[in-house]
Amino acid sequence: MADEIHTTRDPDGTTHTTTVIDREPRRGGGMGYGLIFLVAILVAAFFAFQFLANDKAQSGAVTEAAQKVGDAAQDVGDAAQKAVE
Repeated sequence: MADEIHTTRDPDGTTHTTTVIDREPRRGGGMGYGLIFLVAILVAAFFAFQFLANDKAQSGAVTEAAQKVGDAAQDVGDAAQKAVE
């Protein structure tokens, strides 16, 4: 870090002093943004997996219901066949 002091003198005798302070640039701002981004990704993944699990459960329930309807239809067909005999 180097500080510079510049003094200028006008012809009428007044002086103006300018001080330039050279500081190191701040670091670590990207770390905060990265952490926020990571948390957002984790939250989005959680909700996505919840949605997919719910969709899978619904698909399983529909498949099971269709299987039961098919089994019931088979039973009705078997009963009709026995009634004919």
